Amino acid sequence: MSNRTIRINELMQREISAILRQRYQAEAVAVTITEVRVAPDLRDARVFFSVIGDAATSTEKTRWLRREAPAIREELSRRIVLKYLPKMEYVLDESSVVSNRVLHILDEISPPEKSEP
Repeated sequence: MSNRTIRINELMQREISAILRQRYQAEAVAVTITEVRVAPDLRDARVFFSVIGDAATSTEKTRWLRREAPAIREELSRRIVLKYLPKMEYVLDESSVVSNRVLHILDEISPPEKSEP
């Protein structure tokens, strides 16, 4: 991955987060943009996000985010000047859920040792 692609990934992540904070304060309070991966040709991008809450909240916020995607892309085009603004696909990032589950399983396997006085 080139330096330019890495910079564009970080810039898009920062700007999408700012758009959500500024324009959609009430709806986006539980949504965090965790990563953006832009294709090398800058035509497509995957926007990974996490949601605080249960599965129903995640489903609701995923639908909401995909419904608002055209408006977010339009605002992003005003903030970032690129020859081609990527088409964005929003993907729920479940890595934090998986990591919490693994930690919970590990805690069950080996309970914490008790310190002797």
